[in-house]
Amino acid sequence: MKNSKSQRLFLSGLLTLPFTMTAHGQSSADIVVTAPVMERELYKTPAAISVVRRESIQQGQPRSKLNETLSQVPGVFLQNQENFAQGERIAIRGFGARAPFGVRGVTIMVDGIPYTLPDGQAQLDAIDLDSAERIEVIRGSASVLYGNAAGGVISVTTSDGHRKPDKTSVRTTGGSDNFGKVVINNNQNSGPWSHSVSASALNYEGYRDHARVEKYLLNTKLRRELDKDRSLTAIINLLENPRSEDPGALTADQVEADRSQAGRFTEQYNTGQTVDQQVLGLQYQDLSAGPGELRAKTFYMRRNFEQQLPYPGDSRIDYNRDYFGASADYRQSLQLAGLPFRYVAGLEARRQKDERIRREMSFNGNLLGLTADELQTATTLGVFVQSDLDLTDQLTLSIGGRFDRIRLKVDDDFAADGNQSGNRTFREWSGSTGLSYRYLPSHQAYANISTAFETPTFSEFANPSGVGGLNSETDPQKSLNHELGLRGDLSNGIDYDLTLFWVDVRDELIPYELTGPDDRTFYRNAGDTTRKGFEAAAGWLFSPSWRAETALTLASYTFENYRSEGNNYDDNRLPGLPEKVWSNRLKWEGLGGTFVTLEARYIGDMVADSANEVKIDDYWLANLRGGNTLYADRNLLLKGFAGVRNLGGKDYFANVRINASNGRYFEPAAGRVWYLGLETVF
Repeated sequence: MKNSKSQRLFLSGLLTLPFTMTAHGQSSADIVVTAPVMERELYKTPAAISVVRRESIQQGQPRSKLNETLSQVPGVFLQNQENFAQGERIAIRGFGARAPFGVRGVTIMVDGIPYTLPDGQAQLDAIDLDSAERIEVIRGSASVLYGNAAGGVISVTTSDGHRKPDKTSVRTTGGSDNFGKVVINNNQNSGPWSHSVSASALNYEGYRDHARVEKYLLNTKLRRELDKDRSLTAIINLLENPRSEDPGALTADQVEADRSQAGRFTEQYNTGQTVDQQVLGLQYQDLSAGPGELRAKTFYMRRNFEQQLPYPGDSRIDYNRDYFGASADYRQSLQLAGLPFRYVAGLEARRQKDERIRREMSFNGNLLGLTADELQTATTLGVFVQSDLDLTDQLTLSIGGRFDRIRLKVDDDFAADGNQSGNRTFREWSGSTGLSYRYLPSHQAYANISTAFETPTFSEFANPSGVGGLNSETDPQKSLNHELGLRGDLSNGIDYDLTLFWVDVRDELIPYELTGPDDRTFYRNAGDTTRKGFEAAAGWLFSPSWRAETALTLASYTFENYRSEGNNYDDNRLPGLPEKVWSNRLKWEGLGGTFVTLEARYIGDMVADSANEVKIDDYWLANLRGGNTLYADRNLLLKGFAGVRNLGGKDYFANVRINASNGRYFEPAAGRVWYLGLETVF
């Protein structure tokens, strides 16, 4: 890409970019970040967002899990990348760490559709990395614009074919543990019409026993430009996941004996999940709606889910989910007291309806009768406004506010234990204030303060006493977030992004398991916690072919006021979080599509329980990948690629279960694994 100060790169995000992700040869000062909510120049945004571009997502990667592409984002930690049944666990500055499976505390957006449900949970299994153009990570609170469970935000944007050449590609990948994946992708742009279609099939036996996965995914976007200012986009995402086996967690003795074995009950009960999901979306944009711009979106999701958990008792879960919603926002630029003023105001409404049953699994592995039959309904309505006022050419003040009403309701249809229906309603305000100072054209300082809230999900409202309904003793956790940052782009090819953060959380939600054969997870409010730390990202393009990147997180996550069952956990570390993470990448890129990328990552030690008695050692990991163009002419391009993950064969844990019962904390990761593939483009 040629350097041009008039050129602007439009990136769909809320706040800012770390400069390690900018295009080679393009000044960061030319970058504009755009919405789902507000468009800003990079150096007028008073908070941190990391953007991973298409090249880092796709080049030489297996494209099976998010951890492949988010390793260079400071403040982010992912676990459970090898257990497709439980899904990846994502923590951003500690938010989301409590989740034993799936995502909590972090908002997931895919092509503007909120994959995070009104009750705060989200799944990642339908994200199509094969068509992803960029992934944006808001590393701080975003409740002022996203509402519930927005301690951080991950927003994925896939291709719509609008700015891409017409092409079709077929990609095949094979690797260790019988990993196999086939992807077919087509992009076309014809006049006002454009589309992108991506279809993939994944089969994988996994490193551990009873870890096989079979998954099929279709992601389609169709765009129609109505005129130069108006457009309409349709989105179709279809997931069929007939098999994702769950090998479960192990004790320390089991890990020592055989790291690859499956946990207790897993093979006997055939633990795992099946998923069938459809997502439809329709989005309208009008850039000349009166004096401003209008955007409107609507979506519908249907998810059929069945899961067997690895314990006897009420461990068979089935639900049919309907989830739908709509949103609209209006934005305008004008003068306020003679100063440039911009605002965006919007509203959204979403509804989640789960028809859910639980069945009992006997100790001997026989599926018995119903233990629960209920309808779970969550409804949320939110209104927000965000504004920017340019006090001078260099100084910008940002202020935002939002109100959310969230209602969670359970209608009990299981008469054997009486009527366990119940409901909870929450009314929450969120706010943010930020100041951006662009003291040089390519350098900026900023500060912000914001609030966030997070309600327990339906599963987190479960009563440990066995009584149904919603646990009245569990409340939302709330946080106050502070952030200071510096970023800049030097003329010698060096870019940097430095951030200090401090987060105070009240009524932190913490998981625990009851001692006994039942490994079911419950939740309680754990008093107050504090998260504070330093994040740094830097890149150096020290020659046209070589680039080095580094990302460092130094943090402290501690309980401030937590007492439970006679134990005092004050000043203990929050479980499941490393306080030191250092990621490094060195890339060489030659002519003709040749590239080699070496990555080295340090993960600091962790604790697995609130008492800080179960220690997890630190470790280093190294990954190597590369590729080359094997054949090229006007009509055909053939590319080959290969990679090795965990180059040193280090023993470590892909997942650590927090406050687990019976000592089953550990899910071992694979050792050294390899993959290779071919891609044909025509």
